[in-house]
Amino acid sequence: MRVIHGLDDLRSAVGSELGVSDWVLVDQDRINKFAEATGDYQWIHLDVERAARETPWKSTIAHGYLTLSLVPMLMAGIWSVEGVASSINYGSNKVRFTSPVPSGSRVRGRAVLKAVDDQGPGSVRLTVELTVEREGQERPVCVAETLSILNFA
Repeated sequence: MRVIHGLDDLRSAVGSELGVSDWVLVDQDRINKFAEATGDYQWIHLDVERAARETPWKSTIAHGYLTLSLVPMLMAGIWSVEGVASSINYGSNKVRFTSPVPSGSRVRGRAVLKAVDDQGPGSVRLTVELTVEREGQERPVCVAETLSILNFA
C-alpha cells in the first residue's frame, strides 16, 4: 500500500500510478447479495442454469454496479493519505463497464491520480482513474474516473 505524506506529497503524485489492490473474489454469493440489496434480479445475474445455457460466458455475470461498488474497498487497499481529517465521495465524471465479470472471477483495481484541485483552505478535490482488471484477461472490466473531497486537519 502506498502512503502519501500530506498535501504536498499528494500534489507531487499527480499523473502517477498510486498502486494496485489485492485480488477480490466476485462469487455467486456476492452477486446474490447485491441483487437482494438493490432489487436487480435480472436472470443473467442469478439464474446459474439458464446463464450456463444461454449466455456467451456460460455463467452468471456480476452487475456492473456491483463492480463499481467495489471501488471504495479496492482504493482502500491501494493507497492512503496521512493527515486527512475527513474524506467524502463526490461522485464520478465517467464510468464504463468494458467487459463482463463472470461469477467466480477475481478482480483488482489499478489507480492513477489524475488531479488535485483546491476547494478552499485545507480542502482538495481528487480525480482518480480506477481501472478494474479481471484475472486472466487483458481487457479491463471497468474504468471509472472518481471524485472525492479530502479535508486536512
